[in-house]
Amino acid sequence: MHPSSFRIRFGLFTLCAAALIPSAASAITCNVVKHGPPSEAQKALLAADFARAESLFRADLQKSPSDPAVVSGLFAALLKENKLKDAADLVKASIAAQPASAPFLTLRSELEFRQGEPWAAEQTALAAYKADPCDPRTRLLFARVAQAESRNATAKQQFGLAHQFDPEDPEIRLAWLQTLPLDQRTSEMDAFLSAPTGEDPPTAAFLHAEAERWKKLAAQPIHACKLSAGSAPADIDFIRLAGYAGHTRAVGIELAVNSANARLEFAGGEGGLTLYKPLADRAGLKRISDNEPPAFPGAKPTYFAQADKLKLGNLEFHDCAVKVIDAAGPTDDGNGTIGFDVFADFLETVDYPMRKLHLAALPPAPQDAAYIPALHTDTTEGTGAAAPHLVDRVVPADMKDWSQIYRSGRDLILPTAINDKLVKLFVLSISSPETNVAPDIAKELSKTYEKEVGGWGGSPTMKVTYANELTFNFAHFSQKIANVPTTDTSLPTRITGMEIGGNIGANTYQQLILHLDYRDALVKFEFIPDRGFKYQ
Repeated sequence: MHPSSFRIRFGLFTLCAAALIPSAASAITCNVVKHGPPSEAQKALLAADFARAESLFRADLQKSPSDPAVVSGLFAALLKENKLKDAADLVKASIAAQPASAPFLTLRSELEFRQGEPWAAEQTALAAYKADPCDPRTRLLFARVAQAESRNATAKQQFGLAHQFDPEDPEIRLAWLQTLPLDQRTSEMDAFLSAPTGEDPPTAAFLHAEAERWKKLAAQPIHACKLSAGSAPADIDFIRLAGYAGHTRAVGIELAVNSANARLEFAGGEGGLTLYKPLADRAGLKRISDNEPPAFPGAKPTYFAQADKLKLGNLEFHDCAVKVIDAAGPTDDGNGTIGFDVFADFLETVDYPMRKLHLAALPPAPQDAAYIPALHTDTTEGTGAAAPHLVDRVVPADMKDWSQIYRSGRDLILPTAINDKLVKLFVLSISSPETNVAPDIAKELSKTYEKEVGGWGGSPTMKVTYANELTFNFAHFSQKIANVPTTDTSLPTRITGMEIGGNIGANTYQQLILHLDYRDALVKFEFIPDRGFKYQ
C-alpha cells in the first residue's frame, strides 16, 4: 500500500456547482408548471406498468420526436426497467437534436447520477440550469447531488424549490415530503400514496410501511442521546474479542449501558448500536417498541429499548434508543455490535494498528453553532438522534488534505479508480471482511476464476467468481489486491440511486489510520510502513 500519485479528475474536488445556483426563489421569477390530463403512456407509467409505458411512449415518440414530455416519460420508463443503455441512447439522440434543451440536459444529468458519476451529473445540471433556471427537475438533480455531497442545507432548499415549481411531479413530491417535520411528513405521505405514484410494488410496499412507522414515531418522545457530561477529545481503547482457540475473532469497544458493561464488536450492515437481549435485561432497558419481524429468514425479531445512560470513556450520553435482538448472542465474548456511524457527531480517528478510537470535536458549522453532540445509536432516523445535520459541508483550512467523498444515509462512498482505467463508487464497508467488486468490473479489468466457498457447519457451498488481481486507488492511496471476490451490487445501487462498484473491506483498511467526518463526508487515510499492530 502506498500514497497514490494518480489524481481522479472530477468536479467534486474542484467545484461545487450548486453554489452557483441562486438559493432563494426570489432570485428569479418562475411560473408553476401546469399539467394537463395524463396521456395513456403517462397513466401506464403512474400505474407502474413500465413495459406498457415504454411501448406507448415509443409510439408517441414516432409522432413527436422532440417533445420533452414524451422523451422524459420514455426515459423514466427505461430507468424503471433498468435499461440504462437504451436510456443513454435516447438522451444522446435527444441532445444531438437540441443541444441547449434544459429538459434533455437534465435527463443526461439524471442518467449520470444513476450511472454512479455524480461529479458529471453536477456539471451537466449546471448547464441545464443556465439553459432554464426554472426547470423543476434540474432543481431536483441539484438537490440529490448536494445531498450526496453532505450539503444538506442546500439540498433541503433545492428540494423545496423543485416542489414549489412543480408540486404535482410524483418524484419531486416524494423527495420533498421526506424533508418535512415528522407530523407533516406523515400526512403528506398518506396523501401521496392515495393516488398512483409510479413506484414498483416493492417500493410502494416500503413507502406504505414507512408511513405507518412514521405515525408510530410521531406518537412517541424523541430519545435524543445527547452529550450530558464530559467533552471531546476522548480516547477509547479497542478490546479484543476472542474466537476459536483463543485467536482474535474481532475488535470492538466497551460501553457502559446504564450500570452494565457491554462488549461491542465493530460491525457494519446498517450500523447503529445493537444489543442482545440478556445484556438489555441486565442493564434494565425499557422497551419502547413492539417486536419487528425478522429482517431475513433465520434472523431473530428485534425491538427498540431506552437506555437512560451510555458512558464511553469520559463521555456520557442520556436518553438513548438502541436496537435489541430478542435472543442471546452467538458468543460468550460479546454483547452486541456498534458502527462507526454512531460517532458521526465527532471527528473520528480509527487507529487500527494501535487499536484505538480518538474522538474530537467537529469543525464549527455556521448554520448549527449551538448543536449539542449526540450518539447516533438508532438507525431509523426518528426514534433517536439519527437524522443528519441540516448544514452544508465544512472544510476548514487544516482539513484541506482530506478527501471530499459522498454519503448516502450512513454509508461513506469513495470514488475509486480501478487499474487506473475505471472510476466507480465503492462503499467503505465495516461489514465486509474483504474488498469486493461487481462481476462486470472484474471481468472487464482482470482474468477471473470460480471457486467453491462455504460448507462450514453444514451450510451449502456456493460458487464465487474472483478477479485475479486489481489495483484500487482511493483517497490518495493505491493498493494492489489479489483474488478479489465479486459481489452483487444491485441492492446498494438501488438504495443509493447510484451505481455501486463494490465495497472497500477490512483487508484493505485495517492497516490504515482512518480519519472520518461523517457529517461533512470527508475522509483521510494514513499508512505508516512497518508499524505493526498492538495485538493481532
